[in-house]
Amino acid sequence: MTHAEILKIVEESLVEIAGDEILIAGPIAMTTSFNGDLELESIEFVALAEKLQQRFGEKVDFVGWISGKELDQIIGLTVGELVGFIETCLA
Repeated sequence: MTHAEILKIVEESLVEIAGDEILIAGPIAMTTSFNGDLELESIEFVALAEKLQQRFGEKVDFVGWISGKELDQIIGLTVGELVGFIETCLA
C-alpha cells in the first residue's frame, strides 16, 4: 500500500468521524496536525483508532503506539506521523 493510499484512508476515516466540515480548510495533508489543525476531540481520536484497526487489522496497534508517546508528542501528532506508523506496520 502506498503513502498516498494510506493518507486517503486516514482522510476518509477522519471525515466519517468528524464530518465533511473537517475539510473546510482544505484537504488533509501529511503536515496536518490532529490537535492544532483538526482540533480533534479525544473521543474522535479513539474512534479513529477503532476505524484504523477495522481497516488494517491487528497489525496496526494504534493504541499501543500512542501509549508509548509523551503528552507533548501526542498533542503535536501529525497525519504524516500516523501514515508513517501505518506504513511501518504494513511493511
